[in-house]
Amino acid sequence: MSTATARIALVGNPNSGKTALFNALTGSHQKVANYAGVTVEKKEGIITTASGRTVSVLDLPGTYSLRARSPDEAVTRDAILGQLKGETPPDVVVCVADATNLRLVLRLILELRQVGRPMVLALNMFDIAQRQGLRIDLDGLARDIGAPIVTTVATRRRGIEDLVAQIEAKVEALGGAGALEAANTWHEPTPAEIRQAHAEAQRIMKAHVRPAERPDTLTGKIDGVLLHPVAGLAILLSLLFVMFQAVFAWAGPLMDGIEGGIGALGGLVATVLPDGLLQSLIVDGLIAGVGSVLVFLPQILILFLFIILLEDFGYMARAAFLMDKIMGGAGLHGRAFIPLLSSFACAIPGVMATRVIDSKRDRLTTIMVAPLMTCSARIPVYTLIIAAFIPDQTVWGFANLQGLVMFGLYVSGITSALAISFIARRLFWRGQVEPFLMELPTYKMPDAKSVLRNLWQRAAIFMNRAGRIILPLMVLIWVLSTFPYPPEGATGPAIDYSFAGQLGHLIHPLFAPIGFNWQMTVALIPGMAAREVAVGALGTVYAVANAEEQVGTLAGALSADWSLAMGLAFLTWYVFAPQCAPTLAVVKRETNSWLWPSVMFAYMITLAYLAAMGVYHGAVALGWG
Repeated sequence: MSTATARIALVGNPNSGKTALFNALTGSHQKVANYAGVTVEKKEGIITTASGRTVSVLDLPGTYSLRARSPDEAVTRDAILGQLKGETPPDVVVCVADATNLRLVLRLILELRQVGRPMVLALNMFDIAQRQGLRIDLDGLARDIGAPIVTTVATRRRGIEDLVAQIEAKVEALGGAGALEAANTWHEPTPAEIRQAHAEAQRIMKAHVRPAERPDTLTGKIDGVLLHPVAGLAILLSLLFVMFQAVFAWAGPLMDGIEGGIGALGGLVATVLPDGLLQSLIVDGLIAGVGSVLVFLPQILILFLFIILLEDFGYMARAAFLMDKIMGGAGLHGRAFIPLLSSFACAIPGVMATRVIDSKRDRLTTIMVAPLMTCSARIPVYTLIIAAFIPDQTVWGFANLQGLVMFGLYVSGITSALAISFIARRLFWRGQVEPFLMELPTYKMPDAKSVLRNLWQRAAIFMNRAGRIILPLMVLIWVLSTFPYPPEGATGPAIDYSFAGQLGHLIHPLFAPIGFNWQMTVALIPGMAAREVAVGALGTVYAVANAEEQVGTLAGALSADWSLAMGLAFLTWYVFAPQCAPTLAVVKRETNSWLWPSVMFAYMITLAYLAAMGVYHGAVALGWG
């Protein structure tokens, strides 16, 4: 048997379990990149069959039809047709379907059949269909669609070997190289052809799928509570509240352990290396700078844990429906909820996720406000300042005050995004918001392995940023904070005579009205590359400045040097902080213009400055200055 490389493409409706199947097939052998010439992200993995054949697996964006209405759907269509620039046509198309909801996918299957490309149907979530007593005539359905069917449970890796065997059989039968089983007859359908396809899908459904003997009434009962206009919103806010309480309560011991380990490492290096530049570089620059960022990894992972669990459970689509009315009132499309939610992790995938929005106007509005969501890069800044100035105490008998402040900062970002969207739609982009339609997935228990894999990927991304972006910047900050040496007879701190001190003092007059000292202004500059670098910059500056005093924690150093008003102003700045350079670059790529990233930078830095000024002077007036 041939062991040549084959190429397959996974295609299916959103929420069909396609990504779970991709993970089950490829495991850790995955890579993420962009398609040539477009901004759509692609996920690709590798599997090896029992015969030794290498199979490349391409996870295509979810779609309901080959009639593309968004950049994501256009990529899926072109990949299936073999017209995607720089991409080899797939040898086999694996159509992934939710076994409990075949109605919509049948129309897609009929279109895929017209393309003539070898196809295998993976009926995913088949265990749920069996529990519901759903009766599917697999043999009859396979004959009608002209493709073999494999039942799978991706989260438990059931049916994976059978699926790979069917794929290999298809490749062997046609010899690979993107060969077609039949002539490609697909074209953009007319309204009459769409109605005809719908009727054919209904016929197939009626002929081969019998109603469930034990319908899923539990989903309806749960939705009756979670989608209630009042109770549902209260539950959503409660979940967010618990999430941010957990960020502080659960992460505390882990953060203390990491902080202790970093401190011990710095102390060990200081005892091994002689006094001098090398010791200062490693202890004050690398360990103090990078360590001050890494200590927040537990909090970031806890936040992601909540998001991943809620998404896998099927709650996120419900949250989108709950927020649709509120977002619509602010001029945002209902589909904007997912990009905005993604922006809690990072603004970059949030901006990229706006491709699911059909309207260019609605998409642009969402792009411009998505960075106002509190991304994970802000967490180190928030938690540092909160730890320095907000006491760790219980209020109302059950709530942690620090967690409440964190929750308030997230709410501030959300409220600001809605307000900016409302203003933009009323002043610049008048018009009715398109109706929001989304299919609600079935509730299911999250798979532990999948959750852990996703958490590991998030941790790897954070560590990669620490090594690729934060580490070099910390070396630069150390150099700027160390050189040049103070002149003979100098009486002030040595750091005042350094390049960092000179730069900080030079631009300090611009930020003095909002309560910033020169150390804060120094931290803002590298923070443009990555927001969390601001914490590392402060860690390096204060480590160098206080090397003789051996200041314990960075939070302690800040609470001794800053007033409460200064800390609150710094927090406020980062609620609206101008975007990091990578986010601005992605906005330019998504909009194909430097105009919109320039507008984004200008309006956000203006908001940050004015809001920080108001908070600082308000706090001073209250006696907190």
